[in-house]
Amino acid sequence: MSMAVVNKFSDKQRRHVIQYAAALLAATALPTASSADKAPLLIGVDAEFGLLRSTSAQAIQLGAQAAVNEINAAGGLLGGRSLQLVLRDNHSVPARGVENLRQLAAMPGLVAVLGGRFSPVILEQLPLIAEHQIPFMALWSSAEKIVRNEMRPNYVFRVSLRDSIAMPFLLEQAKKRGLTRIGLLLSNTAWGRSNLDAAERYLRSARGLSIVASSWINWADTSLISKYRGMTAAGAQTIVVVANDESAILVREMAALPPAQRVPLILHWGAAGGEFFEQAGSALREVDVSVLQTFSFFTADPSLRTQFLQSAAPLGVKRFEDIRSAVGVAHAYDAVHLLALAITKAGSAERARIRDALEHLPAWRGLVKSYRPAFSPASHEALSSDELLMARYRADGLLVPL
Repeated sequence: MSMAVVNKFSDKQRRHVIQYAAALLAATALPTASSADKAPLLIGVDAEFGLLRSTSAQAIQLGAQAAVNEINAAGGLLGGRSLQLVLRDNHSVPARGVENLRQLAAMPGLVAVLGGRFSPVILEQLPLIAEHQIPFMALWSSAEKIVRNEMRPNYVFRVSLRDSIAMPFLLEQAKKRGLTRIGLLLSNTAWGRSNLDAAERYLRSARGLSIVASSWINWADTSLISKYRGMTAAGAQTIVVVANDESAILVREMAALPPAQRVPLILHWGAAGGEFFEQAGSALREVDVSVLQTFSFFTADPSLRTQFLQSAAPLGVKRFEDIRSAVGVAHAYDAVHLLALAITKAGSAERARIRDALEHLPAWRGLVKSYRPAFSPASHEALSSDELLMARYRADGLLVPL
């Protein structure tokens, strides 16, 4: 790492940069590739770039590119090879995701793929991930079976939450507010079914909570008020919603009800991956809405936040308040740095060796948390319930931690 790069930062930021460089050196277990081989190392990004009103894929790209900028500025990997993102748009359609992954797998120099928001897409990609032995980083999708799959060895790693910790957390948030009779409104997808399973498992041993009614959201639904009325008629004091920005439909319809007929909504984080705030509009001022998150720039380490903003500045980022879908940005940023550590430890661009190295990384401090370490042979889940928080939208559309 050149002193010119290090000197861009303050003393505290410089310590973090030097810490990262030291971690890369400490991770090195094998000789690096020949410095004569300067071909870029490719990281695929398969996400929902073309999905109307979605911001999650763009957030993942932003976080990943900021990390790539830092790593390349520090000299790259394996004797000077740069990192390069290769973007593919699955449009949230599983068949597109499968074809995209097939194309990415055939690219010389591809070392890993970053996945997008939608669990059904990644679940369909699992057989190809195993066939082509692609280290795959799930950065937003939370369905349990994405990581708890039948792969041996398992090539999927997750820097994201998962439903087995998300749903208990949401239910406990309701309980803390004295809202013990709960309605579940769930996306009629693998993600929604994963959350229903998680809720039912948790309530087998949890006391003082009950699900009084549940209902499914279909993509063709243009109104959700009848499903809402059915749950409140069954005695629901709050509705836990597992859906994307279609949750805004319900918020608008609830705002038209008399105040006494509105119960709090506790949302899974899918709403934060699109234009939920814009679609809900002024109705958000009339309905009690809180949203699950794993990260907020408001509570991030100030030094690391500044370092990230400097790396993201060439990408058009001036203030963290301008960033949409912050969880996707932070997860992707950390995941690319973790991949860099693994590539350096492997001393190779071979996918199988990178996979093995991901299970044996050193401790590293990222935007989201201190990973001690991120993964192990027994666990490919980087995040825990310790990172979960609830947030509310403020008047300018930013999610602010409660």
